[in-house]
Amino acid sequence: MKNLVASVVYVGLVCGLMSFQVNSPDLPVPNKPNVIFILADDLGYGDLGFLGQKHIETPNLDLLAARGMLFSNHYAGAPVCAPSRSALLTGLHTGHTPIRGNFEVQPEGQYPMPDTLLTLGKIFQQAGYRTAAFGKWGLGFVGTTGDPSNQGFDHFFGYNCQRYAHRYYPAYLWENQEQVPLLGNDWTTKTTFAPDLIHQKSLEFMEANRHQPFFLFLPLVMPHAELAVPEDEVFQYYRTKFGEEFPHIAPPGGDYGPEMVIPGYQSQPYPRATFAAMVARIDRYVGDIMNKLEALGISENTLLVFTSDNGAHREGGADPEFFDSNGPFRGYKRDVYEGGIHVPLVVSWPSKIPAGSHSTQISAFWDWLPTLTELLVQSTTTEIDGVSFLPTLLGTGTQKQADYLYWEFHESGGRQALLQGEWKLVKYQVKDPSKTKVELFHLTTDPEERTNVALDHPKRLAELEILMQKAHRPNPVFRQLD
Repeated sequence: MKNLVASVVYVGLVCGLMSFQVNSPDLPVPNKPNVIFILADDLGYGDLGFLGQKHIETPNLDLLAARGMLFSNHYAGAPVCAPSRSALLTGLHTGHTPIRGNFEVQPEGQYPMPDTLLTLGKIFQQAGYRTAAFGKWGLGFVGTTGDPSNQGFDHFFGYNCQRYAHRYYPAYLWENQEQVPLLGNDWTTKTTFAPDLIHQKSLEFMEANRHQPFFLFLPLVMPHAELAVPEDEVFQYYRTKFGEEFPHIAPPGGDYGPEMVIPGYQSQPYPRATFAAMVARIDRYVGDIMNKLEALGISENTLLVFTSDNGAHREGGADPEFFDSNGPFRGYKRDVYEGGIHVPLVVSWPSKIPAGSHSTQISAFWDWLPTLTELLVQSTTTEIDGVSFLPTLLGTGTQKQADYLYWEFHESGGRQALLQGEWKLVKYQVKDPSKTKVELFHLTTDPEERTNVALDHPKRLAELEILMQKAHRPNPVFRQLD
């Protein structure tokens, strides 16, 4: 009950500080481009071929990068799932966005995002688009304010609860407010691989809406643990390639069975082959989407985005060290070092974005709301944290840069990070001032964040400390850092 009261207080706080205004949806929008936003789950910066991956083949994503623009300085909203998605949808970093952690609700779902803020889904609806979200939600259970239908999406299909998304063969998925049983799946048998079913729904949505503008948000589940994939020819290819492996053994209750514990991850005798096959399956999905756009004749007028919600994970038998999943960066999922938040980003729009282009523009998830708002020729008046990078995408106008980027993480003792230009301030163990670790890195000369230069630059450190204090706005729901 206290949390519910706190939510009401927070909604009032947000409404008082941030207001949105959009122009009429009847405004002429040149060509009204379709937008498909593909969000992989726990995919590291180094897990893709065009970014240096040596063990996993990703030909379709490599092709997408060759056809579009690669952003080498793009950042996720947070180092874990729910707050990263909240930042993406609201245009607010984790010092301001309402969902700042993976706050669980029993028996199913996560703490609901308030329905009082304008989200990406609502912006597209007001611009006359058909909207859909297919995949993993994690921002509020069915019937709450966080239900996708209350956040601007006409159609949802997939896992409402990100905890249930730990299982790739669940007993059911959700379609809007209806529970959809998956025949052949229960807690002891595996028949229907849920991501394949979700992917098929995505292709059907594209087919059904080919004659009208649409926004398709695809928060994929893979390659998040558990490690599981159909044992098809792709899996067998990597099984042969990697040979014998050290199996991952789940703790008691983690395997499928009548006593299965949802948050656990199953045992996996071939974790490397499975992880590689999961990434390859994402690549196949992307290829299917690209081919579908071509077959429907709408590829030229579709903005296609591919990125990841945070850095590589180490749960369930995953081996990011073997795959060099974090690429040139330090840290993994849950870290506010670069490896936890610096993510791949490719944007393709054949009629507008030059093929094979590359941008070093520093950007983050909360920049997508103003970017796509500007694309739709909508107007917003707000205190959102994002800055539109549409000029960079289209090569027109003057590109503005945010003064700084900010992250906070409320688990593992509390963590914060702030990036301004070449300098990055990192704090660990924020909840206990007696243990707080303060680090300052000069990313231009030290992209791996190995040398703490805080003592060498006290003035710069003090300036960033002040900005970090201003960036965090108290949130009655997630008060751990206050």
